[in-house]
Amino acid sequence: MSHTASALQGLPTERDAGPFDPPSQITAVRATRPVSPMVFPDGHEGWLVTGYDAVRQVMSDTRFSNRQDIGVIHVPYETPGMPAATEPSPQTPGLFISMDPPDHTRLRRKLTGAFTVKRMKQLEENVIAITERQLDELARLTPPVDLVREFALPVPSLVICELLGVPYADRETFQSNSSKFMERDVTLDDKIAAVGAMFGYLTELVTGKRAAPGEDILSDLARDEDLTIEELTGMAFLLLLAGHETTANMLALGTFALLEHPAQLAELRDAPDLLPDAVEELMRYLSVADIFFRYATEDVELGGETIAEGSTVVVSLLAANRDPQRFENPDVLDVHRKVRGQVAFGHGIHQCLGQQLARIEMRAGFAGLLRRFPALQLAVPAGDVKLKTNTHIYGVHELPVTWA
Repeated sequence: MSHTASALQGLPTERDAGPFDPPSQITAVRATRPVSPMVFPDGHEGWLVTGYDAVRQVMSDTRFSNRQDIGVIHVPYETPGMPAATEPSPQTPGLFISMDPPDHTRLRRKLTGAFTVKRMKQLEENVIAITERQLDELARLTPPVDLVREFALPVPSLVICELLGVPYADRETFQSNSSKFMERDVTLDDKIAAVGAMFGYLTELVTGKRAAPGEDILSDLARDEDLTIEELTGMAFLLLLAGHETTANMLALGTFALLEHPAQLAELRDAPDLLPDAVEELMRYLSVADIFFRYATEDVELGGETIAEGSTVVVSLLAANRDPQRFENPDVLDVHRKVRGQVAFGHGIHQCLGQQLARIEMRAGFAGLLRRFPALQLAVPAGDVKLKTNTHIYGVHELPVTWA
């Protein structure tokens, strides 16, 4: 039965409520209908899920599939120059984020040993050392400087390159291509070219590691003869992309948020032991990896609504993390908050594999900035900071800062 008349017309993406808040229309929908019908630009009648409980159910219910090869992909926002899909996308070997069990289980299990809490703790000293060296580089510069270019992007890039065994000298190439892949309004031809370039580079890299493995995660995977070169390449693509894009945006946007909340910043600077809780709060408050897609493989009851088989379901992790039914005063940034159950890293079997590493990087990054740059401030009015409203990972394109 059609629900067009009462449905949202596409996914709101404009941050009209402020740089750190969900689009006002999404907040309004969550208050009135947390599982809301939505008409996609191609005419598909799907759903937007914004309520905390419903989002967790979608992310953990195996009837909502991650696969892109069992139905046409419906994009919930306008994509200039990109034609609407007319058939399912083929499965990409190794890209387990787009798979369901048992394929997802087989590939993800290959990495669980690499990202255990214990192993991440062992890496913490190295992450801190990388962060401090980058802070040294930052201190040598004459302000104003772009914190994205000089700190927020280099730190996670250095960490993930070292962890995976990717030459840091190649960072500009893969960062440029990953940016094109992540932007929504890049033409289809440019997106295909960017992905092709990354896969070509990574195929050569993992082939070399299979022939002569080193001491890094990709080499460990390459030693596994059960994995094909195509699967190794897909896994490398996912790890490299996820390993620097999300944390870089959190470091930049988190710094922006703290600078715009000076009382919270002062409390955090005076009490550094608050930092672990503050990182969880910033994750909840900002949720840079916000929008995720699922595909209903059968009729499912969700939040009092019937999601029909074949429907594309869009979830907003940011809306869920701002749900007043779950978090008290959710639109307030509070570094004293004891956050429990925030879903910025996802939920269920696809929950972020590298979340412990991301926490370590954020703790080291924010602690170092607060300690080394006590007079850090924006070098431009907050309204002039260019927001990433056109990318799959939210953040800022640049963050011009200065200090005394």
